[in-house]
Amino acid sequence: MTKSMTAFTRLEKESVSWELRSVNHRYLDVTIKMPERLRSLEVGLRTALKKHLKRGKVDCLLKVEAESNTVEALSLNEPQLLKLIEVVKRAESIAGMQNSANIIDLVRWPGVLQEQQVDLGELASSVNLGFEEALVSLIDMRAREGAELGRIILEKLTELEAIVAVVRGEVPIIAARQKQKILDRLSELSSGADENRLEQELVYLAQKGDVAEELDRLDTHIEEIRGALASDEPSGRRLDFLMQELNREANTLSSKAVAANTSIQAVELKVIIEQMREQIQNIE
Repeated sequence: MTKSMTAFTRLEKESVSWELRSVNHRYLDVTIKMPERLRSLEVGLRTALKKHLKRGKVDCLLKVEAESNTVEALSLNEPQLLKLIEVVKRAESIAGMQNSANIIDLVRWPGVLQEQQVDLGELASSVNLGFEEALVSLIDMRAREGAELGRIILEKLTELEAIVAVVRGEVPIIAARQKQKILDRLSELSSGADENRLEQELVYLAQKGDVAEELDRLDTHIEEIRGALASDEPSGRRLDFLMQELNREANTLSSKAVAANTSIQAVELKVIIEQMREQIQNIE
């Protein structure tokens, strides 16, 4: 099943709020923003995410509302504060200044105001459960977006097949016309043309304008793309490579074209391939 790398979900569970946002990226790049007191949970969250997602830039934001039984209790480190006040007074004496310290500044001094962790077990459980539900929602959204991308690409593949079929049907007609033009031209120039040389030139021109291999490879790549879209494994990189191969064959077809209509169809092929490539950039 095709999965998109672009999705967003938001989940609120009790005092916990998770926001997960995913966009296209060459590899899997995960950022988790969360309160420092819960940072110990990050490794487990990353492990859970990596089991399900293989590519994409994923930003995870955790917000926790204050609750009396889960948040930190603030305590004053009195010995540290008294020592700091003593240092300030001594500095004021040396500098000949008084009352230069602000109590708020003193309280903000590192180590003076301390956070005491209360029971985080219940909160940690809510964080993990909320993340699991948000991750399931994100995965479902990526799957829905991927299904829509797959539908669009399959439609484009059908358009490609139609053009390839038209070109394949026109090749013998174009080759016959080219041969007749050469024969007519040579008959005008000389009635005693070297038949062996003429045959060699006709073979050369036929080989130069032969696009059967390019058309066969286009058909093969189209089937490979269908197979990749139906696969349960991440296929974005494979699809991107196949887009390059399709474009290569379209360019070769264009360079070999000996009729205006074939050139136009080669251009149409490249336009459709580029449209598919833009969609594939979002596939995992």
